[in-house]
Amino acid sequence: MMALIDEAVAAGARRDKACEELDVSVRTVQRWSHRAEDGRPGAVRAAPSNKLSEAEREQVLAIANQPEHASLAPHQIVPRLADKGVYVASESTFYRVLKAANQQHRRGRARRPSRRVVTTHRADGPNQLWCWDITWLPTTVKGQFYYWYMMKDVYSRKLVANEVQGSETSELAARLLVSATLREGLAGRPLVLHSDNGSAMKGSTMLAAMQNLGVMPSFSRPRVSNDNAHAETLFRTAKYCPLWPQKPFATLDDARAWVQRFVQWYNEEHRHSGIKYVTPAQRHRGEAPELLQRRVAVYEAARERQPQRWSGEIRNWSLATTVCLNPERDIDCRQKRKAA
Repeated sequence: MMALIDEAVAAGARRDKACEELDVSVRTVQRWSHRAEDGRPGAVRAAPSNKLSEAEREQVLAIANQPEHASLAPHQIVPRLADKGVYVASESTFYRVLKAANQQHRRGRARRPSRRVVTTHRADGPNQLWCWDITWLPTTVKGQFYYWYMMKDVYSRKLVANEVQGSETSELAARLLVSATLREGLAGRPLVLHSDNGSAMKGSTMLAAMQNLGVMPSFSRPRVSNDNAHAETLFRTAKYCPLWPQKPFATLDDARAWVQRFVQWYNEEHRHSGIKYVTPAQRHRGEAPELLQRRVAVYEAARERQPQRWSGEIRNWSLATTVCLNPERDIDCRQKRKAA
């Protein structure tokens, strides 16, 4: 093709017209002039010089399937062969050959690690789905901490139970759960309580209390912190809000007084971004729909007074009727959120 193009150009033809006759671009011919090989997709190329022959591939498979190597990975096989003065191929080549032969799997009696499916629960009202966690509060004594036990309603974001203790035990957590369910009047009503895998969360006393109360436990996947994101974000809000003290807590009573003040602010004053900037207490008491309807009326009235300032619809103040725990894996719940 290069000879034909050069002959046509020497006879007076334009190079692009000659390339067009041969159905090849000028840029391809320019590349060929610097590198005499066809780099186009689908071109027939010579086999690489370092490619294993069929006999060598059969040898790799035979070595990998020998009884003494049947339970070993290539990273174990290749050094053993080298100790015997034998080199057949590298570890990566062993892996490629085994994969091509559909033998790339766990060798020996080891099983594939089991994958825990993310825990997903739904709530369409308060006191159906709670999450809880424990965080450390600093003290004036280095290495000593107070422990803030917190239980939160995922639907309304309300803090339903809080205690500050000097230790972290499942007994204290169980006592807090009992008092919270009594305060919310949950006797005989289903409740899911989600937490991470801490010792206080999975202690026998806490699990026994949950069983007696009819509370269904739910736990995060190991080493996946965002499975309990509602609790983690609450603690971040607490420790970065203006109410957070500048100095560590001197006594346990000081820590309890601060937590009580924060809970009052968070439940009754804080406009939560996850629930259209109503307070958690308003959402928990069912006051949010009426409040948001009043906001819609305010916005519509403002658009009627000055329509030139509005390029489209007013702000969406509608709240989703269903809240999901870890909704990224729940397709139905995600579709409901988009529809809302």
